[in-house]
Amino acid sequence: MNIADVAYLPEQPAHDPEIEHINEEAFGPGRFARAAYKIREGGPHERTLSFVAVYQGAVIASVRMTRIAAGEGRALLLGPLAVRPDYKNLGIGRRLVRFAIEAAEQADAGAVVLVGDEPYYGPLGFGRVPRGQLSMPRPVDLDRILAVELKPGALAKLKGMADHEDRVSKQTIPSPRLRGEGGPKGRMRGSAEV
Repeated sequence: MNIADVAYLPEQPAHDPEIEHINEEAFGPGRFARAAYKIREGGPHERTLSFVAVYQGAVIASVRMTRIAAGEGRALLLGPLAVRPDYKNLGIGRRLVRFAIEAAEQADAGAVVLVGDEPYYGPLGFGRVPRGQLSMPRPVDLDRILAVELKPGALAKLKGMADHEDRVSKQTIPSPRLRGEGGPKGRMRGSAEV
């Protein structure tokens, strides 16, 4: 294999079946129990910020980005990042992460967060989020929550439970059809307490 023959492309809907196969191969059925997957269940990923590596017409690796919210902060959750076994240790995954971070910067994102190994992601600019600053909806080793800050101060705004930005928005904004319907003590039904 010639690494120069690997093409890095924005993800397209046609890539979905191959990406699902790669993620199943890399993480197995246990992937659905992970904290990051729980967040991803809240809404779609950002296809324009997600990439695939293609070799001889087949997807051999992928990385996705999902919008998240925690406290007053907004960021992107990187992952899953998966590379087919025959193509590991060639730098393909790291290259995909670089493409994703560059796309996040161009999209004016404040930070990129992930759950992963610091020795792998550290050289790509990621560092540990201060312990206790950010949590996930399922158990996770807090020392594995890493981030790269793209805008000064963006990381400090990420506090508390991280979740998909769509799910957080739905919880904090009353449904338009319910506006004006007062609930107990004037609270609107359909709105969540913050």
